[in-house]
Amino acid sequence: MHRTWLEPVRNRLAESRLTLDELVSRSGYSKTRLSELLRGKGYYPSWEITYSVIRALEIPVAPLRRLWMAAAMEAAKDSAWIKSGIEDVHPLDPEDQPVAHLGFTQAMRPPYTVYAQAFLQSRERARQVVGETFDILWLNWAEATRSEDTPRYAWELLRRMVVARAPKRPDGRPDLRAAAFSTAVQAEIPDLADRLARIDTLARFFDDIAGLSPDQRDVLVLRYLCGVRQDAVPGILGLSPAVTHTLDHHARGALDQLRPDTDAQE
Repeated sequence: MHRTWLEPVRNRLAESRLTLDELVSRSGYSKTRLSELLRGKGYYPSWEITYSVIRALEIPVAPLRRLWMAAAMEAAKDSAWIKSGIEDVHPLDPEDQPVAHLGFTQAMRPPYTVYAQAFLQSRERARQVVGETFDILWLNWAEATRSEDTPRYAWELLRRMVVARAPKRPDGRPDLRAAAFSTAVQAEIPDLADRLARIDTLARFFDDIAGLSPDQRDVLVLRYLCGVRQDAVPGILGLSPAVTHTLDHHARGALDQLRPDTDAQE
């Protein structure tokens, strides 16, 4: 997820139809420096040059600064360097978060976070990915609201962010086996041998879920790993209840031979 903040910058530059020469004039940096920044190659850009570009493009600063900081840490930049770069730039003026975006994030933060945690097995990492998703969504809010279904646009963004960070099986599937250790049902089994057997069964079940189509996988993860109510799943996924029911039905059919008693997991 290195330099996740670059995509919104490139998108805004394309929308603005500014030439590189015009961006040079507005930002005060050379064409060479700006070309390196926009390509995402070579050195990791300072916040000062990044800030000059996003201000020139009239991009909301607060969400992009958070994304820049997260990517800098992921790129192993020294925390003192990050802090110094932020402090060298004039403090941010207050920015108005779109009211609709604020309402959406407040509603979706809990289910998005439990979904991310099912894949990442860490509450902290899940919160970070969800926060980055909402920041990218803010930067692309105009595009999101122009799409046919804003919740669907947001969900597909979250899924890309989560799956990119999730551990992988050799065939490229997300590895959900570790989720077997965090289910409530196995923790309540007093006998160690029975508990280990149950974990093994659940691990194989979750591994099979990971092999389903993305939409089928998402329905089952939300329902049986995250415990989300059945009637809430369509709104989270941005799909109709009928489509969600069909996905659930087909996914259950595909797993019928290997599926354990999922009722105990709800």
